[in-house]
Formats: sequence, structure tokens, C-alpha cells
Amino acid sequence: MKSWRSYRYKTNQKNKDSSIANDEVALLAERLEFFIPKLMEVMTVWQWLLYIIFWSLFKAILTRYDLATWSDFLIFFLSNIFQSTLAIIPALYLIDYLRPVIKHSNPIKVSFYILLLFISTTGISVSLIMLIMINVGLFEYVRQDFVSNVLFRMLLGGGFTSIFLLYFSRRHSELLTLKQSFEHKLSVQNDLIKARIAPHFFFNTINTLVSLIESNPPRAAELLQHISALFRASFDGAREISFEEEVALCEHYLAIESSRLTDKLVIKWDLPDDNMMYDMVITALTLQNVLEKMLLNVVEMTTETVYINIKGVWQQHRVILTITAQLPNKTLMITHDLRHHVDFHLQAERLKAYFGVSASINSEVTSTQIVTTIDYPLQDVGL
Repeated sequence: MKSWRSYRYKTNQKNKDSSIANDEVALLAERLEFFIPKLMEVMTVWQWLLYIIFWSLFKAILTRYDLATWSDFLIFFLSNIFQSTLAIIPALYLIDYLRPVIKHSNPIKVSFYILLLFISTTGISVSLIMLIMINVGLFEYVRQDFVSNVLFRMLLGGGFTSIFLLYFSRRHSELLTLKQSFEHKLSVQNDLIKARIAPHFFFNTINTLVSLIESNPPRAAELLQHISALFRASFDGAREISFEEEVALCEHYLAIESSRLTDKLVIKWDLPDDNMMYDMVITALTLQNVLEKMLLNVVEMTTETVYINIKGVWQQHRVILTITAQLPNKTLMITHDLRHHVDFHLQAERLKAYFGVSASINSEVTSTQIVTTIDYPLQDVGL
């Protein structure tokens, strides 16, 4: 089997915008790596400037009664724009630039440094703007007023910075709680799905092995290899695996069951070519679970040969797998019971957790066949 380098390459750090699977945990990972988001990605430079302009206008309106003329109002308004721009924009760029370093530090320590950074940039920008205004004659230099104004602006900037840091810290805590809850739910789902492989399948396989050890030792050894591969995958913690690997697991499973079902089962595969399958992924054991239920509820209930067709299509960024099981003609199959037994709610919820809410697994039972469709979004980054 090919290595999975293609998929790994397309989802590595350099190509993170070309994600193939819509894994919700992966989408949260970047936001969870540090409690402060990438500030220059929260808003663009023009959005920050627009925010600064409206904030400066708001402050100018609040202090309009202390301004004698409209020219004073305009001067106060423009000075606030320049002061806030000089204080905020460089600090935001610096925080994002230092993010790879500070994200590994203690959040309290980082918060303190960021607070000092904004207080410092505020003090420098206020001092610079006031000195310019003094030099052009727009402001009369009074040492006490100058110092008190700078200190007040620094205190105000530090206060607003503290509020935003507390907000980011709270949001980060909420995301961590959400991630823990999400992963716990997925862990429970994975355990349930893995556990469902064991009961009937395990004992049937053991009985088959016991009979083969004496009658056909080479076949027993081959069967043990298939069992080892399947159970290793069932206890593996992998969430998403390449579609090639999932097909291989299904073939291991079918090889094991064929020893017991003899000629009662015929499988036809109609899958994309190797190059396309190389880039496809799916949640582990999803297709295997569907086949297992088909065998358990149809093939084992009849002495007739059951034909199962597995067709896969990947186009327009969606994967559609159609598993069609032809029901036997001479064996009575109760449609109502089949609908109940071929329910894939748990597998569908797991698929949605990794590929988004549009993913689904639906089964349609008629008097002649069972058609199960696995449908989920998968971005083709090769297009």
C-alpha cells in the first residue's frame, strides 16, 4: 500500500489552507494553541483604522463641551486618530510577529508583557503627538498638564488592553472546554464502534480458526494475518485514514468472513483510480461497519448467494459511496426488521464530527435490495 504522504503534505503547516477533511478539532487547533488570536487576521488594517476613526470620533463627541471651537474639535479628533494608530497598529503587528515565541510561554506572563507593550506604545504615541502640537503652536506646554495627560492616556490604554486580554482568556477557556467535550464524545463513539466488531465476529472467527488449524494450517495462518491487521486497526486511535487503508481493512474483514460464508457472498468493487484514491480519506472502519451489518443481517440469514456492489465517486468536493446488497429471492426477509438493523446513526454522527454536518449515512430498504449511501464533503486540493 502506498504511503500517505500526499494527504499529509496537503494538510501540513505550509498547506493548512488546503485542508482535505473538515475536521472540527483541526479547525479549532490553531485557535487553541494560544489564548490570543492572530490580531491582524481578526480585522484587516483598514478595519482597524476604521475602528480607530470611529473610536476617536466618539471620544471627541464626549469631550465636545471642553472644546471651544470647531477647529479645536477637529484638532482633537485628528490627534486622537494619529495617536491611536501609532499606539495600536505597531503593537498588533509586533504581537503577531512574536506569536511563535510567546505562544509557548505562560499566559499570565505574556499578558503582563502585552499590557506593558500597549501602555508603552500609548505613552510614546501620546507624547509624540503632544510634542508635535506644542511645536506647531496648537498646544501650550505646561509640564504638569503634559505629564498628567500622558499618564492618563497610558492608564486608559492599559485598562482597555486588560479588558481585551480577559475576554480572549475567557474565550480560550471556553474553546478548551468545548474541545475536551468534543474529543470525549468522539472517544466514546470510537470505543462503541470498535467494541461492535468484537462480540459475534470474534467468536465466529475463533471457531473458524479452530477448524482450520487441523484441516488446513496454511489457510489458518493466512486467516490469522487478516485478523491481526483488522484488530490492530480497530484498536488504533486514528480518526481519519486514507481511503486505500479503509478498503484494505474491508478486504481483510471479507477475507476472514469468506472462510465461514464460503460461496454465499460475492463482492464487486467499483472505485476511483489509484491516483484519486491516494488523496481520499474517511473515518476509520466506516465502510467496514456498513459491510459488517450487511453480512450479519442479510448474508448470514440465507443459504443463497448475496451480491454486494460497492461504488465510490469523488467529484465536486464530495465523496459518495453506494453499497448495494441484493436481497435473496427465496429467503423471507422482513423489511421492517432490516430497516431497524441497518441503522447507522452512530457512524453518521462520527462522520459528521470529522467532515461537517452535511455528512450522512442513509439506508433505503426495498423488497429486492438494501442501498446504503455514505456521503460527505472532501475538498480535492488537486483541482
